[in-house]
Amino acid sequence: MGHSTSTSGFSRHDHDACISGAIEKAEQHCAENGLQLTPVRRRVLEILLEAHTAMGAYDVLDRLAAEGLGSKPPMAYRALSFLTEHGFAHRIERLNAFVACTHPGAAHDPAFMICRACGTVAEAEAAMTSGPLSRSAEAAGFMIEQTVIEAEGLCPGCQPGPGQ
Repeated sequence: MGHSTSTSGFSRHDHDACISGAIEKAEQHCAENGLQLTPVRRRVLEILLEAHTAMGAYDVLDRLAAEGLGSKPPMAYRALSFLTEHGFAHRIERLNAFVACTHPGAAHDPAFMICRACGTVAEAEAAMTSGPLSRSAEAAGFMIEQTVIEAEGLCPGCQPGPGQ
């Protein structure tokens, strides 16, 4: 299998190594925690990793059905639920879609940059233990347990060049 280079978020990288590394982390996490990475769960994770864009549940289901792995919506939803519950994928509310996590196994608050032109999604880490939101929450006596930031704009490849 040849190595393909693609965008991870907005930067170039070895896409085959990205996928295999994420699958290995998922397998290791499941083995260590007594979880089952069933063939359908594994394939859904691979589909999300291959896309590097947010995918709706029905987009994932279409891929599963085309590959003969099932055509019932609950199958895709259960697999996506498992992957998000265990930190292998995130749900992007704004798009009602899912994206593979770029930091699986690490406790973090994701921040998503969503290109409105090509649909590419880049994940960054939002530092919620410091910064304006943390200070405001502390002043209000509020304890932040989880945050998700979703920003929409144009990725470097979709931004108009000079004079356009």
